[in-house]
Amino acid sequence: MELEAGTISIIRFAWARLLGLGDGALDDGGTDRLYRTDDDAGLLTFVTLFGREILSGPGWAVDAARALPGTELRDHSTLLTLSREHGGRGLGEAQLYFCDVLPEFEGPPAVVTSDAALVRALEQRCPPDDVAEAGLGTVEHAVVLVAGDTDEDDASPLPLAGAGYDVWEGILAHTAVLTPPEERRKGYAQAVTAVAIEEAMAAGLVPQWRARTDNTASQRTARRAGFAYAGTQTSVALDRT
Repeated sequence: MELEAGTISIIRFAWARLLGLGDGALDDGGTDRLYRTDDDAGLLTFVTLFGREILSGPGWAVDAARALPGTELRDHSTLLTLSREHGGRGLGEAQLYFCDVLPEFEGPPAVVTSDAALVRALEQRCPPDDVAEAGLGTVEHAVVLVAGDTDEDDASPLPLAGAGYDVWEGILAHTAVLTPPEERRKGYAQAVTAVAIEEAMAAGLVPQWRARTDNTASQRTARRAGFAYAGTQTSVALDRT
């Protein structure tokens, strides 16, 4: 799966804003690493996007990182080492995916609901770490795939999987997906993700997927949903006191 050139330009524009760079900072075709220095930053972040490297954080971190290759800065342990004296707390090392085509899904129409109670019920079926990583209960737009119908006569339909998104910079639909362990490998995540992506694209947004580098299941779901790999994001939180 390859992204259209126009989509790539939109993604670069959005991420330039997210990282506090100039709107066209990532569109100049350069290969040099970009730095954004903010001594009040609460995050130290290293991003690779379509082959470009960006480091954003306090001056002490930027200075320490200039001599390090991107392969090291992408490693979570490197940023933790750099920030140890500043209370660095790991936020993770992740891969970034995007899509600009509607997902192809074969099967009966998905039965979904945006009922917040069913989002909470779905989260109760999942391990706490998965709930925290997905953050489905906190996203602005969320839908849940349920077993059977959602008529009022059915007081408690079983939630099978959920997907949703938050809007970043008015451009990106940052996607969240959550599936209970016992419901995986049944196509439920793909079905509900297709619904969320279709809604996001209908709103004129570019869907974005972020998966931990050690979460191969999430990466596999992203690719099956039509997402293309575009880069990485590694971050640590800093002590601002």
